[in-house]
Amino acid sequence: MNYWLRMMVVAGMLFGVSACGGDKQESADRAAEAQKAIQQGMQKEKAMVEGMQKGAESVQKQMTEQKEETKK
Repeated sequence: MNYWLRMMVVAGMLFGVSACGGDKQESADRAAEAQKAIQQGMQKEKAMVEGMQKGAESVQKQMTEQKEETKK
């Protein structure tokens, strides 16, 4: 949830800044570039979170295996 809140704040700031001055075509171009950058950032963060989840699962699996080995 915190992740989405940060992305919304960043998007709002970018759109707010791009709306100030300049012609509409430049504003639209900047807004499109900003949206693309935000989407790329979201994809990278999603991949990072998935990697952390896989790492945590791997550690849990190793701990479970070690626990079972000590019981034997």
